[in-house]
Amino acid sequence: MSEKTAAPSKTPLTPPKNAFVTTMPIRFGHEDHARIVYFPRFLHFFHCAFEDFFAGHGRPYRQVLDEDKLGWPAVHVDVDFHSPLRFGDTFEIFVWVERIGTKSASFRYLGRTEGRDVASAAITVACVDMDSFRGKAIPEPYREMFASRLTD
Repeated sequence: MSEKTAAPSKTPLTPPKNAFVTTMPIRFGHEDHARIVYFPRFLHFFHCAFEDFFAGHGRPYRQVLDEDKLGWPAVHVDVDFHSPLRFGDTFEIFVWVERIGTKSASFRYLGRTEGRDVASAAITVACVDMDSFRGKAIPEPYREMFASRLTD
């Protein structure tokens, strides 16, 4: 291992107490030939948790897109894989906000099964107007929603 490459931490990650939590069952079709969840699926799972985050705060994601005309495309993604996830597992995903900017916000995700860390991610999203697809300031109701899950 080179000096620049650190060994993966064996210390479990700790989500903040104010994290939003959702779960999803892992299905047969999520696995690859190695009988573990195919790695790109984790981005989909984290996005599903992002949608659940909005719904859990009283704003179904469809309403955010179609009525409020706000989109939240990912502009930066960083994912770490800690252990395998398999068919039959229940994936518990913790979601919290790490940073709120003028036109973007950074979300953190931690996925676990049976208390074991599986994958974690930092995903920055931009706030865009769905009609023009141009960046815009995060509206106050969303800023407040994000602030309720903000960590130091």
